[in-house]
Amino acid sequence: MPIPSKTTKHIAYVSMLVCCVFLLIHQNCRAFTKDGVMPDPAALNYIYKPGDNGYACFRIPALLTTKNGILLAFAEARKNNCGDSGDIDLVLRRSADGGATWSPLQVVWSDSTNTCGNPVPIQDAITGKILLISTWNLGTDHEKEIIGQTSKDGRHVYVLSSADEGKSWSGAREITPQVKLPGWTWYATGPCHGVQITKGKNKGRLVVPVNHIESATSKNFAHVIYSDDHGQNWKLGTNTPQDKTNETTVAELSGGKLMLNMRNSDRNHKTRLTAISTNGGQDWGDVQTDTVLNEPICQGSLLNYSLSKKKSILLFSNPASQKARENMTLRVSLDDGQTWLNSVVIHAGPSAYSDIAVYHGQVACFYEAGILKPYEGIAFKTLSLDGLMKP
Repeated sequence: MPIPSKTTKHIAYVSMLVCCVFLLIHQNCRAFTKDGVMPDPAALNYIYKPGDNGYACFRIPALLTTKNGILLAFAEARKNNCGDSGDIDLVLRRSADGGATWSPLQVVWSDSTNTCGNPVPIQDAITGKILLISTWNLGTDHEKEIIGQTSKDGRHVYVLSSADEGKSWSGAREITPQVKLPGWTWYATGPCHGVQITKGKNKGRLVVPVNHIESATSKNFAHVIYSDDHGQNWKLGTNTPQDKTNETTVAELSGGKLMLNMRNSDRNHKTRLTAISTNGGQDWGDVQTDTVLNEPICQGSLLNYSLSKKKSILLFSNPASQKARENMTLRVSLDDGQTWLNSVVIHAGPSAYSDIAVYHGQVACFYEAGILKPYEGIAFKTLSLDGLMKP
């Protein structure tokens, strides 16, 4: 075999270098904004990031502003990797100054190497108690196995509570028999905050958004679970009339009506789905498509905030892109989501799950984001409420 000349070696080296540069550019192209500028990593104010407290990854944010103005930032702390199964704990960090500083990481619920996840926090305005509704499964069981009924166990539903603004928590109390039918396989609360109805005949009701899969049909439906006795007992609402509704978020509209805003499990349609209830989540009207709220098939967060007795706004956050999990965007509506007045890009780069809350005239955004991929950490950012309402 002929020995390669120096020229041949040089050409091969240059070719390899060009190839590597091309691959690097291709890998990172989604990290650039529309004007070609690379996002600044320092602009991402991470509350959770890989390596914190020995956890490999943090995902699934949930955010709540308490009655006394404490921000509670929940997340799934994934011990070994970013996967949805395995050793996963529910963790919390608290802030008493609007996110300027945060408490050390606090483990709210851990069960050996099993999966504790899908946090949905609600504060009962009457009792002041904070409830955290979430799900559990064996760490060795995967979603596909649970859906296919080849897993060792299934999904279970639990409630934890705090009477001191999140400083300490009760043990996990199982409510699965109250809220899950025997013929359901996969079951997921939220993830994101729940609501307490403030108007109408169902005033005071605690409502948690849920989605599930039926074993007989393999269809995916959304529904809610609700409590009329401050979280002691829970009831099951009916399914949305149509299926292909996935991870869901709920908000109260005018007159005590509720809206579900749902991830679309039909991968051919990159838009959000909605449904309205006039009886506190017990039944739902037909599923509608919101053509403005585009998505790459991902989770989103819906929040209603009362400006006065007669005026409220509806806020929505998600990665607003039909191409990839990127372009985390916050939108505002003044007419119960019929139209969207404004939108602001929170992070143009890779981004995925999020939750929102209002804190002293600021919209607090808690979202998965990164420079090269969406799961580099969970970031926190605030935006002026007044600024969002200007046309």
